[in-house]
Amino acid sequence: MDRKDFLLTSAVAGAGASLAPFSVLKGQDDRKVNIAFVGTGARGYYHVAGIAARSDVEITALCDIREENAKRAQQVVVDAGMEAPELYTRGETDFKRMFERDDIDGVIIATPWLWHVPVAKAAMESGKYVGVEVPMATTVDGCWELVRTSERTGMPCMMLENVCYRRDVMAILNMVKKGLFGEMIHARCGYEHNLLGVMLDENGNFGEGTSSEAIWRTQHHINRDGDLYPTHGIGPVAHWLDINHGNRFLKLTATSTKARGLHNTIVERGGEDSPKAEVKFRHGDVVTSTITTANGESIIATNNTTLPRPYSLGFRCQGTNGLWQVDNNSIYLKDRSSDFDQWESFDSYQEEYDSGLWKKNEEEAEGSGHGGMDWFVRNSFVESVKRGVQPPIDVYDGAAWSVIGPLSEESIAQGGQSVEFPDFTEGRWMTNDPIFDPNGKY
Repeated sequence: MDRKDFLLTSAVAGAGASLAPFSVLKGQDDRKVNIAFVGTGARGYYHVAGIAARSDVEITALCDIREENAKRAQQVVVDAGMEAPELYTRGETDFKRMFERDDIDGVIIATPWLWHVPVAKAAMESGKYVGVEVPMATTVDGCWELVRTSERTGMPCMMLENVCYRRDVMAILNMVKKGLFGEMIHARCGYEHNLLGVMLDENGNFGEGTSSEAIWRTQHHINRDGDLYPTHGIGPVAHWLDINHGNRFLKLTATSTKARGLHNTIVERGGEDSPKAEVKFRHGDVVTSTITTANGESIIATNNTTLPRPYSLGFRCQGTNGLWQVDNNSIYLKDRSSDFDQWESFDSYQEEYDSGLWKKNEEEAEGSGHGGMDWFVRNSFVESVKRGVQPPIDVYDGAAWSVIGPLSEESIAQGGQSVEFPDFTEGRWMTNDPIFDPNGKY
């Protein structure tokens, strides 16, 4: 399928989006595709390096407001044996100039969060596949904008949620589908990760004059109080519970603690006289959200990134026949566990129910970042572009998972009142077939 035919097909799909979104013709799974990048800093740089290692991709353009970032990423592409991609570094909206090119099939977006929506919209409107980092959007309106733009243009938008490809949660998905947990009842997840070293420099500073995510991420903790980063945890849980594919999120309540972690660390590193010591942080150190679903399950999601603690996504998968929890790698199934009321190791189950994707691609994924998960999420995006099909994590998934952020903010602002989830599928969740397959081709 050449680019003209691809765009024509996409336009037809967009015209019929209200009935059958993304009914695009399938492309050739062995064709080489052209990928561009917006945002080549810390996360974007690693995406560039990962894509440059592939033989089925050409990297044609790189965009970043910091020329040094773009040049560093450009060198990675050249070192991989490709031609040097053109750089777009003329300010915050130079991505629009880049999108005028007709030699870009897909765009990977790894900018600060507030730029995800405008960049992704512009990419889809120019006829390009979109892979956008997490969260896809930070507001309810932003989620709707991406859904509507994707439907209107016929261009898919994949949120690059790498944890959906974590080996253990994919094995759990296989077990859920085979009924080993019985009927699903409850799940837990979260993002519990000490990010003080990311959000503050060695002197306790953040904002302009610092580097990487400290430039922009910490500001969200001043402006917002809610679960700012829900998708790493909720993505796998959504697959276990068939969200958007026979089930959906209904309501959310959220609470937030007082904020101490950032302030205390600023004082420890910069002293009581540090100008940053006067900053008031709205975001509580621990935010807890409780979600109910149309099929009667409950989910507890925790955000905890500004206190000293080990890393954990806090997964629990619980049904009528037993449960698995990640923190001690343990499982209990009433029909299989030999000792009543005793945990057993998950290791043998991991081997028995391992994802077909992992078994097939383990060597290729090794060393790709985040324990191999990054290879899988990038591979799914590239393979979707090559085939001209909907990606395994679609725009409706991205919206449903990302909207937990602003909904938790709304609930906390209302004293923990229940808020309703938008139905981004407008009823299609009841009949949509699952897309994500731990044993599929990509």
